[in-house]
Amino acid sequence: MAMQLEFCGEWFPLDPEEPFVIGREGVLEIDDNPYLHRRFLEVSAHEGLWWMENVGSRLSATIADPEGNTQAWLAPGARLPIVYARTTVLFTAGPTTYELTLVNDDPTFLPTRPAEEVEIGETTIGPVTFTESQLQLVLSLAEPVLTGRGSTTSIPTSQEAAARLGWAITRFNRKLDNVCYKLHRHGVRGLRGGPRRLAVNRRARLVEHAVASRLVTAEQLPLLEKAKERAQD
Repeated sequence: MAMQLEFCGEWFPLDPEEPFVIGREGVLEIDDNPYLHRRFLEVSAHEGLWWMENVGSRLSATIADPEGNTQAWLAPGARLPIVYARTTVLFTAGPTTYELTLVNDDPTFLPTRPAEEVEIGETTIGPVTFTESQLQLVLSLAEPVLTGRGSTTSIPTSQEAAARLGWAITRFNRKLDNVCYKLHRHGVRGLRGGPRRLAVNRRARLVEHAVASRLVTAEQLPLLEKAKERAQD
C-alpha cells in the first residue's frame, strides 16, 4: 500500500499507520495562507484502501484521475477512496489555487481505455457542448493553472481575464454566467448559489473543474491569442 504525495516538486511518503494532514498545521504545512484551514484534507489507510477526507468546515477540493474520466467534489465532512495510480487534487483558499498529486504504487482501479481526445472549437465534455468563445473564456481563467501545473497559482479576476481576451467586462460576465449555468445543469456543483445567496468563488470552482476534467488543456492556450486578434480586428 505504498502511497506518495507530490506538491510543488517535493515528495512526501505516506505512512499507512499515520494520517497525512494537509493544511496550515498539517504534515504538508501550507502556513502562508490565512484562508486555508489548519486541518483541511486528511489521507489515511483503512481496510486495504487509501482514503481522502475533508476535515475542514468551509473549503472544498476537486479530485480527479489525470485523464479526467472521473471527478469528485469533496465537500466538508465527505471522504472518498483513492483508487487510481495517479490522482490529481485541486483546491482554492482565498486568491490561491493549489494542485497536488497522489501516486499509488498498488492502485485498486486501472483504466481500460484511453481518454477521448478533446477537440478545439465546438467542444463536448460528456453531455456538455461549448462554443469557441465559451472555451476561450474558461481558458482565460485557467491559463495560470495550465501553465504552472503542480504549483500554486492565482486565478485572474474577471477584469483581468476579459482584458486577456480583448472583451468588454459586460460580455465576459454574460458568457461566464452562461458557462456556469450550462455546467450546473449537467450536475457540476459549486457554480451557482441557492435562492438566498450568490455562488461563492465560482471562478475558482470553474477552473478546478475545467482543469481536473480536461475540459481545457495547455495545448488549447493558443485560442486566447486568437480571441484577442479577433477582438482587435
